[in-house]
Amino acid sequence: MDTVSTESRFWDRLAERYSRQPVADEAAYQHKLRITRGFLKPDMQLLEFGCGTGSTALVHATHVAHIRAIDFSEKMVAIARGKAAEAGIANVTFEQADIASLDVPDATYDMVLGLSILHLLHDKQAVIDKVARMLKPGGLFISSTACLGDTMAVFKYLAPLGKALRLLPQLDVMTTAELRRGMEQGGFVIDQLWQPKRGAAVFIVARKPD
Repeated sequence: MDTVSTESRFWDRLAERYSRQPVADEAAYQHKLRITRGFLKPDMQLLEFGCGTGSTALVHATHVAHIRAIDFSEKMVAIARGKAAEAGIANVTFEQADIASLDVPDATYDMVLGLSILHLLHDKQAVIDKVARMLKPGGLFISSTACLGDTMAVFKYLAPLGKALRLLPQLDVMTTAELRRGMEQGGFVIDQLWQPKRGAAVFIVARKPD
């Protein structure tokens, strides 16, 4: 069984329940939206990978020209498309796709969003490097990442077992320092790094130099 199919099936099983769950920290989520919105312009082309059921893409849609939003769960994408249709939002394209194999010409996007996704990837560095190539000079990579290695390092040992038992998805148990090094290794300059509290997701605004 290939990796993408396995991950897709895991998230397909959770899609309906995931779509009904409230945001864990609404205040932090709204703060991240405000920061992101401060960079948006009407002519911008965005990519969001790991879009889930599309809530964030739909919030930002009215501020940009177009958002291409992808997720490797077919059921997540179906729910996102339903939300877009219900809201009458036509400038977001939802697709089932994997960022690792997505074919995108260099310097295509003004901004890439990777929210609650980098810690779920098999090779985050390859994806960070790929995002850098996708972005135009001066473009932004905005991410929010669970850095479990900071507070729950034991997951390095539990995550493989949980995945084997189909109780957990793929997990990269990274620290904030490791994530930061990965961004810098990918050629990014970190303009903002914010964590609302210890153990919360790390929100980063990273810029590709001009």
